[in-house]
Amino acid sequence: MRSVVYPGSFDPMTNGHSDLIDRASRLFDRVIVAVARDSAKHPTFSAEERVALARTICEAMENVEVVPFSGLLVDFARSMQVHVIMRGLRAVSDFEYEFQLAGMNRRMAPEIETLFLTPAEQYAYISSSLVKQIARLGGDVSGFVDASVHAALRQRFG
Repeated sequence: MRSVVYPGSFDPMTNGHSDLIDRASRLFDRVIVAVARDSAKHPTFSAEERVALARTICEAMENVEVVPFSGLLVDFARSMQVHVIMRGLRAVSDFEYEFQLAGMNRRMAPEIETLFLTPAEQYAYISSSLVKQIARLGGDVSGFVDASVHAALRQRFG
């Protein structure tokens, strides 16, 4: 079985994230969306809330499972018996950081490959942090996120 893990904080999951998950679900037999509990980003939503939202968004994709994880990603991938990590690249600005991560992961776990996918053009400019900022300021983010995330953001920010 060809499996891939797609890690992230998903705070919140955007249409760009779900686009990548959908496309990965057609390339792999099993897609594990790994929601990071440990985040230096000070998430708006708890890990449990982020997992629940991601599960709602991914429920129609039969070969996708959403699970929380803590610790090193390579240890999580090994525990799930996955040898491919998928990361999204929106712009050149993402590349340097993602390249460093891939190199560190390869050094710690040479048996695990990193695969980069780019989102569809209409999602390339969307980021979770921009979505949260717009929502916090009362803007409409319905075009950037699933309806469930939109509702959660409206509830969180009023």
